[in-house]
Amino acid sequence: MNKITRRQALGTTAGALTVLGIAGATAHAAATDSRAAATTPAGTVDEVYMGRRIQISPASGGGHHGGHHGGAGMPSVRIDGRELHVMQNADGTWISVVNHYETYADPTSLARAAVRELQGSQLAPMQMGGM
Repeated sequence: MNKITRRQALGTTAGALTVLGIAGATAHAAATDSRAAATTPAGTVDEVYMGRRIQISPASGGGHHGGHHGGAGMPSVRIDGRELHVMQNADGTWISVVNHYETYADPTSLARAAVRELQGSQLAPMQMGGM
């Protein structure tokens, strides 16, 4: 007769709980991601992600920061009304002041990653200019 050991039972239980946890987290992330807000003009985003409001609007006229860091192509990215400074790399990927070491395919992915990284903290105003 084949008997299951206590170690095998605990391992099986731990594995099943892990699978359930991953499935639950994936379902939560999918539900959170699908909460994009009502219709917005082309190129804009207004959504709630993980309880934080993300607003992205295309750049206008003179560009972000008077034309530096990419000029007229920089969108305005805000999290809960506070500006998230972003920059587009030469290869078309995006980075932010929250994390300069990871790149993202678009400003929406970048803003969502910043929300996750902030872990509930507010963005602090960025000091621009010299000393």
